[in-house]
Amino acid sequence: MSFIDEIKQRAKQQIKTIVLPESEDIRILKATEQVLKEKYANIILIGDEEKVNKKAEENSINIKGAKIVNPNNSEKYNEYVNTLYQLRKNKGLTIEQAKELLKNPVYYGMLMVKDETCEADGLVSGAIHSTSDTLRPALQILRTAPGTELVSAFFVMIVPHCKYGENGTFIFADSGLNENPTDTDLAHIAISSAKSFRQLVKKEPKVAMLSYSSHGSAKSELTEKMIRATNKVKELEPDLLVDGELQLDAAIIPEIAQLKAPNSPIKGEANVLIFPDLNCGNIGYKLVQRLAKAEAYGPLCQGISKPVNDLSRGCSSSDVAGVIAITAVQAQN
Repeated sequence: MSFIDEIKQRAKQQIKTIVLPESEDIRILKATEQVLKEKYANIILIGDEEKVNKKAEENSINIKGAKIVNPNNSEKYNEYVNTLYQLRKNKGLTIEQAKELLKNPVYYGMLMVKDETCEADGLVSGAIHSTSDTLRPALQILRTAPGTELVSAFFVMIVPHCKYGENGTFIFADSGLNENPTDTDLAHIAISSAKSFRQLVKKEPKVAMLSYSSHGSAKSELTEKMIRATNKVKELEPDLLVDGELQLDAAIIPEIAQLKAPNSPIKGEANVLIFPDLNCGNIGYKLVQRLAKAEAYGPLCQGISKPVNDLSRGCSSSDVAGVIAITAVQAQN
C-alpha cells in the first residue's frame, strides 16, 4: 500500500471536516469529488452555491455531499466578524475592516476552523492563492500551537523505486516558507519536521542537516551555520537521531556515508532532510519531483494551532486530494 493510501485509510478511522476556500477552481472540485467518493473526509466549499454547482455541472463533476457555505448569507457571518474584530482590534482592525476581510473565503474558512463548535477541523488552500495569502490569516486567526517557536513548511516526498530514506519516503524542510532561517530557526524546523515524520509516516525520523560539506570537509559561515543548528537540535532534543553538517549523498547513501562521514550516527539513512535556506529547499523538492517523478505533497505547515496546509499553484487534483487526506490525519491528533 502506498504512503497516501495508508494516509487515506487512517483518515477513514476518524472522519474530519476540511474547508476548501477555492471552490471555483476545477482542481478543487475534482478533488472534492474524489474525497467524497473515497469517503475519507467531509468537505466544506466556501463560495456562492449556485456558481459552484454550475461550474461542477459544466465540467461533469459530482460534488453531491459537499457542504457549500456562502459567507454573504451565512448565519455565522456576524459572529465571525466580531470574532475577527476581537482578535485583531489591538492591531488597529475596525469592525468595517473585519467585515471586508470576511469577504475573503480564506479568512472565512479560518474562522470556521477556529469555531469552538468544531465547524471544521482543518483547511487546505493555495491552488490559486499565494503562500502568504494562506498563512497570513492562519497566523492572525489560529495562531501558533502551544510550545511552538516557529511556523515552517515541509513536503512529503514519495520517490518511486527508491531504496533510500524510508523506502523512498522523505520529508524535505523548509521548502515553502522561511527564506533564510538562522541556526536556531533551523533547529526548530528540524525538530518540528521530525515530529511530522513520526506522525505521518509512523517511523522513527533520522534527520540530516544538509550542506555542501560533510563533517568539516569545507569551512565557511554557511557550513558553520549548519553545525551550530545541529548542535542546537541535540541540546533541545537529545534523543533525536540527527547529524550535520552533511552533503546530500553522505546523508542518504550508506556507502557514501562510510567514506565521507564514517562516524555519522545516521549512517547514510536519513529520511528527514533539512535544507539551509528556502532557495535550496524549493529547488531540491522540485528537482526530485520532476526528474525522479516523485509525488510531492505540500507545502504542509507545522506549528499552527490547527491543521492548515498550503498547495503548490502547479498542483493537480490528485495532489489536492492527497493533501486533504494528510490534513485530516493531522486533525486527528
